[in-house]
Amino acid sequence: MPLRPRGLFVTAVQLSFAAAIALGLARFSYALLLPPMKASLGWSYAEAGALNTANAIGYLIGALAYPLLARRFSPATQVAAGCLVVTAVMAGAGVLTDFDALLAQRLACGVCSALIFVGGGVLAARLASQHPQQAGLVLGVYYGGTGWGITLAALLVPWARGTAPLGWQYAWVALAIGCAAFAAVAWPAMRRISATAEPVTTPQAAGSPRLHLMSRLLLAYSLFGVGYIGYMTFIIALLRAAGLGEGGITVFYLVLGLATALSGRIWSGLLQRAQGGGAFAFLSLLLALATLMPALTGRPAAAFVSGLLFGATFLAVVSSTTAFVRHNLPRPGWSTGISLFTIAFALGQIVGPVLMGYIADGTGLARGFICSAGVLFLAALLAAGQGPLRIGTPVAAS
Repeated sequence: MPLRPRGLFVTAVQLSFAAAIALGLARFSYALLLPPMKASLGWSYAEAGALNTANAIGYLIGALAYPLLARRFSPATQVAAGCLVVTAVMAGAGVLTDFDALLAQRLACGVCSALIFVGGGVLAARLASQHPQQAGLVLGVYYGGTGWGITLAALLVPWARGTAPLGWQYAWVALAIGCAAFAAVAWPAMRRISATAEPVTTPQAAGSPRLHLMSRLLLAYSLFGVGYIGYMTFIIALLRAAGLGEGGITVFYLVLGLATALSGRIWSGLLQRAQGGGAFAFLSLLLALATLMPALTGRPAAAFVSGLLFGATFLAVVSSTTAFVRHNLPRPGWSTGISLFTIAFALGQIVGPVLMGYIADGTGLARGFICSAGVLFLAALLAAGQGPLRIGTPVAAS
């Protein structure tokens, strides 16, 4: 039995806390921890970026594994298992200082994050199918939930880290506790969706979507992964280098997180209407502008405008790919379609942090941000040429 409209929104908000774990806490919190870890452990920018590359490699492994695991385990089971493991792995970083061990920790976090994020995306798509007229809002709320994780990280990390040289280890433990709390919020929603959603065939029975029909958007999504992750990895380091203090950085990350959390409502209409790559292209152009701002001027006001615009936009790009899958593929192909886009996303994220780290070591962080903006602009151009697939029965009309 479909959920009522009020129950639909509450369930979407609860489910969004799974996205908050997958990206907000398990990945983007590292931007706050990168400067003190780099300082206390004597890393270069390339080494600091390598930890997020390890996280992205793990994310790719998880995205590749998801369709195989889906043959035996439901999306809710994969999300729940990912939440449990990522909580334990995050806590484990509180006792590590060895570079290789921290690489392994970030790799494991990436695997779990992908299982959570892809599984949650499938659940969100199923939830949206119960009320097609609210589908854009449901998808936007789910992916925008990442902002709740960013917001919590902005509050937890400075408090837990304090002034101790290795205070970042306490911050990892605090973030793990946050993961456990968010998982408890998301679990009832996962059970509710599993109980009310219509049965679907397994991914292998549905077959794989024809890749050449959406190759432009898949390539654009890889480039988006390269460009956006550079910003999210190094923005705090750039602001510190520009002289912004602890209080200002906390406020900046709060602005970024809250804008991300509210982005679902901002772009729900666009996600509802756009069946090709138009929404992706428009949002990527806004992201390119947001990425340029802190690189071209050192003024705090520009940095805060950048954070507001970036936060309000970057997860909407991710939402647009799930909306594309939902609009263009038959329901049994959703898991496969979302997994394909997640794989493309992960490939870009593998390249982004180390590439920007090397650029920053050689020519400065600002030059790295300019390169990231250029990559996002190229992603927008590619996505603009992606039309609707027009294969099968349009899901948006169901």
